[in-house]
Amino acid sequence: MIKTDISVLAKENAFDLIGKEWMLVTATRQDETFNTMTASWGGIGWLWNKPVAFVFIRPERFTHDFIEDADRLTLSFYGEDYRKALQLCGSKSGRDTDKVAATGLTPVRLETGATTFGESRLTLDCRKLFKSSMQASHFIDRSVLERWYNDQPGGSLHDIYVVEIEEVYVR
Repeated sequence: MIKTDISVLAKENAFDLIGKEWMLVTATRQDETFNTMTASWGGIGWLWNKPVAFVFIRPERFTHDFIEDADRLTLSFYGEDYRKALQLCGSKSGRDTDKVAATGLTPVRLETGATTFGESRLTLDCRKLFKSSMQASHFIDRSVLERWYNDQPGGSLHDIYVVEIEEVYVR
């Protein structure tokens, strides 16, 4: 992996990158254990005079605990060749499944201590800046709440994390 300038993101379509290609959100604890999950909700932009990304993670997801314990996380992107690996990482819990063994992905520790995978075509190494928990009373369009939350028993509302993109790596 090669560290590059953040300007490489200007060549990417964030709608395709996150919404269609998906991403792995990976967080590493201080004891160097990590967990990863697939996400297809989020964004990339500019906030507080910083390049940022924002991701949505349900508190019941195993990766949520890792994100809470870590100062950083990575967002990594793979392309169509890795669709099956990302499907597995989004449908199996790290509580029950060794996702690295099941997918064949190769963990790579970055200079900051964050984890990504050698197969990633693009990795954003990010530092957490902000977290907020969604609240049902804050939905202006109630149909969004009904569509995405009320029909999923036991599913809670997402936590929203805003992270600063500090390093960008390409393969």
